[in-house]
This record gives sequence, C-alpha cells and structure tokens, in this order.
Amino acid sequence: MIRSIKVRLEPNNKQRTKLFGSAGVARWAYNWTLEQQENNYKNGDKFIKDGDLRKRLTALKQNDPNYQWLYDYSNNITKQAIKDACKAYKDFFKGKTKKPRFKSKKRSKPSFYQDTEKIKFSDTHVYIEKVGWVRLSERGEIPTNTKYYNPRITFDGVHWYVSVGYDVPKPSVALHSHTLGIDVGVQNLAVCSDGRVFPSINKTKEIKKLEKRLRRLQRKCSRKYEMNKVQEKGGVVRYVKTRNITKLEKQMQKIRIRLEHKRMDYENKVVNELVRTKPSRIVMEHLNIRGMMKNRHLSNAIQQQRLYTFKKKIKHKCEWYGIEFVEADWWYPSSKTCHSCGYLKKTLKLSERIFRCDNCGLEIDRDLNASINLSTYSA
Repeated sequence: MIRSIKVRLEPNNKQRTKLFGSAGVARWAYNWTLEQQENNYKNGDKFIKDGDLRKRLTALKQNDPNYQWLYDYSNNITKQAIKDACKAYKDFFKGKTKKPRFKSKKRSKPSFYQDTEKIKFSDTHVYIEKVGWVRLSERGEIPTNTKYYNPRITFDGVHWYVSVGYDVPKPSVALHSHTLGIDVGVQNLAVCSDGRVFPSINKTKEIKKLEKRLRRLQRKCSRKYEMNKVQEKGGVVRYVKTRNITKLEKQMQKIRIRLEHKRMDYENKVVNELVRTKPSRIVMEHLNIRGMMKNRHLSNAIQQQRLYTFKKKIKHKCEWYGIEFVEADWWYPSSKTCHSCGYLKKTLKLSERIFRCDNCGLEIDRDLNASINLSTYSA
C-alpha cells in the first residue's frame, strides 16, 4: 500500500525565493491552461489535450523571448500544472466538481509538483530540482532509495512542506467479530456503540483561548486597515498595507495553523483509538455536510468539527487494517429508532438530547442510541 507523509522544510533565504518562484510558475501555467481552454470552448472547438498544450507551451518558450524566464524553473512544474488544470476542466464537464477558477496570487495556496525521478531524499535533506538540497526539520522520517509517488511542495503561509507517498507492506491484523457503530456530531466528535465518548476538542479551554486571541488580533488588524484608508479621485477607497499590518497577519496565520494542527492531532488520536479495538466492521452514518452548513446557527461549529475529514481518516484506516467500512443510508433514522424495541419516533427535535421511547419507556442518550442502531445496521 501507499503511505503518505508530510515534513516541514527549513530553506535558506535563497532557496525560499526559488520556492516562491516555482509556486508562481505553477500558478501561471495553471491559469494559462484555463485561458486556452476557455477561449477554445468559446470558439466551439473540442477539448484540448494536455499533451497538445505542453507542446504549445514548449513552442512559446523556444520562439518567443517573453517566455524565456520559464527556463529558470523545472519543466515538470509546468507539465503537472497543465495536467491538473485539464483534469479540473474535465471533471467540471462530467459534473464531479465546480467550474475551475483562475488562481489568485493573494488567495491561492502556493504549491508545485516535483518529478518522482528527480526528487531525492537523505536522512536530513531533500533535493528539489533547480533549488538544491533543502534541510528537513525531522531526521530520518522519509525512507531513502525507494519509489516515490506524487511529490508536492506546499506553503501554508508560514512554513514550506514536502509531501510524498511511498510503498509500505500492508500489516496483517487479527480482527474480532464485533461491529462498531459510530455516531458523529457537534457536541461530541464521536459516540461509539461500546459506550466510549470522544468529546469535541473545540470546547476545551486551550482551543477557546487560541480562538479568543485570534479574534482580538483580527479586530486589531481591522482597525489598522481603517486607519490607513485612503480616498482617491473618483470616490475609490484604497487601503494601504503597512508593515505592522503584515506582522499582525502573520501572527493570525500562525494561530490558524496551530489550531488546525491541534484539531488534526486530536482526530488522528481518536481514529487510532477507534481502530485499536480491531473490529471486523465499522458503521458510520452518511452525513449531508453541505446541507448542514446551510444552518447559520451550526455552520461554524460543523466547520470546526471537520466531520468529513474525520470520516475520510477512519475509512483510510479501515482499508489499511482490512476492516469493513460501511456507510449507512442517508435516510436511515438512527437517532429516531429505539434500539431496544425498534419503535420509530417520528418527531425528535435536535434540542432533545435524551431519547425517550413512547413504546417501551426506554430512556437513553440519543447519540448512544444512534450508535447502537448503527452497529446493527445492514444495507
């Protein structure tokens, strides 16, 4: 199986400049491809293959002096950016994704691709084409002398990272015969059918303290922007970005990254704890995350809970250990059904945290009742 790993880079100033330039080349090639496809579609012509676009870009580099700067960067960066843009355009016409948009220099995440044959790893460094050997922040995390898959270099606003996949042998694990039902929600991240409850990390004191600090910095940054507001001719308002504003935005980005890493770490620990019992089958409910986000009272809490990412990690772990992963039907009434007698309670408000059965009189936590029903689910 393929295992992926992400390690932080420690580039010097010269390498950092080259990394930003490489990310800019990837963004430019992506936008150039979208422009070619858009113009081609307006003219009523057929879809342009990525191979034809790469030949067209090569001809531009060779014949037009305005594109000579592309020779300073790896050819694999533009090649993969063209592939990614063409794939996004195809997926849009197939109805899989939304229409691809042009990448903005200010808002898009800087990233670029590295060729699997050109990238090299040692215990302490990684070799990036046209950049050189860049120091890794962790020693010996990525194996050397192996085949790599989809190497990517990304920037999160503060640090550069390298992510890569490599082959590892699939572990053989002896599984038990029981089924584990998992009910996810906003109040608790996961409630299991065996009685285990994993509370939401977003209600802890540490997370609330970081969020409070982030809100204060956001207000401070907003006041700084208002102080530097300039009224130009024609009634156009322009905001001058000072060095103090840049410092504040970097502090805010650091807090956002810290919050994301803490939530990610907690998710990984919960997933490992769930899989450690080695059930033969795990059942989760199929949630309409997009529909739940339309509720303005719960949208922020649902977004912070990262339910889709949590489900994706459990699914990956199940595949890793050979556990059967089952997703219950969208309309399966796990919360409204009594697990003792099977009575269906048609009206159950979201505010009712205790499930009271009108048939047998059972009183139980609604999330625990839902997880027990999921453990007995059969498609």
